[in-house]
Amino acid sequence: MKKIEEYRQKLRALADWDAYLLAESGLPGPRGNIELAQAVADLGSVELFERYAALDAKLAPTGGREEFLAFCGVLGYGRLLAEGDRSRLNALRGFASDPRWRLREAVAMALQRWGDADLDALLGEMPSWSQGNAWEQRAAAAGLCEPRLLRKPASARAVLCILDEITESIRAATNRKDSGFQTLRQGMGYCWSVAVAALPEAGLPLMEKWLRVDDPDVRWMMRENLKKNRLVRIDRAWVEAWQKRF
Repeated sequence: MKKIEEYRQKLRALADWDAYLLAESGLPGPRGNIELAQAVADLGSVELFERYAALDAKLAPTGGREEFLAFCGVLGYGRLLAEGDRSRLNALRGFASDPRWRLREAVAMALQRWGDADLDALLGEMPSWSQGNAWEQRAAAAGLCEPRLLRKPASARAVLCILDEITESIRAATNRKDSGFQTLRQGMGYCWSVAVAALPEAGLPLMEKWLRVDDPDVRWMMRENLKKNRLVRIDRAWVEAWQKRF
């Protein structure tokens, strides 16, 4: 039995989840209990998600056990979106800028849950996020650049267009010491390779456009993507040729 199913069975037998989740959260520690969080997102109620998501950085600070509850609440919003309830979408977008990095990761995971159920709806929403602040752009890129969401050429092509727009905004950015910009830059250091690997015939030429741009942050991002094995597996000679130019 997979661990996540064990957690589902345990949760079904409990009337009150709080104490169990706090004890099994994995926090404080280097890694929260993602499998348990996924089980909570599968089974939790709207009221539970709202109560957990309402735990702000003061009540549930980074690294504390209570942060895990907030993480579960935000991840649970992804299930609600997958079920067609878009009423928490604005709240989820707000969490993309949360000061706690785990909650920002929960946003990306929630978007992927939505995409698993209704990829067209996710792709329809993300262009708006890609024109938002750096945190929202990072959430859009991280949420979309998941291989399982990019199996259809049309989906991969749409994501490449979004990455192209985000990269253009990075080239135009003036606030490059801002933490949001730095986090976006870091994320884009792998996102391009995921989308390009999904549709090389469109992705490689588009990536070449940015490989030729003389901007230090764009060049850093492209150089990081060239290090990814997923690109090497597609075209080792292409990767090595571009690496020699840096």
